[in-house]
Amino acid sequence: MDLEITVDHLKTALAAEPKPILLDVREPWEFQTAHIDGSKLIPMAEVPARAFNELDEEDNILVLCHHGARSLSVAVWLRNQGFEKAQSIVGGIDAWSRAIDPTIPRY
Repeated sequence: MDLEITVDHLKTALAAEPKPILLDVREPWEFQTAHIDGSKLIPMAEVPARAFNELDEEDNILVLCHHGARSLSVAVWLRNQGFEKAQSIVGGIDAWSRAIDPTIPRY
């Protein structure tokens, strides 16, 4: 399973069943500014404390941030903790807004 996926792959995954967990690791103000419906907000700094209580190691977890750097770090960390299906979304919400859903604000 690739560590990173494109926003096109994300679009396909969100339309499929079972739906993946879309984990947004940005800050609350960023999430309020722009987010994908159905995503779960756990800011990057809170992931180590919350991951084992709020995420299932068996789920496909697609990690999203602004441009893809934070999500890649979190996906690597999750995989190192046994969440083998964690993947980062290349380009983040900015790429989603540009390529998939222009109604999502860019910032």
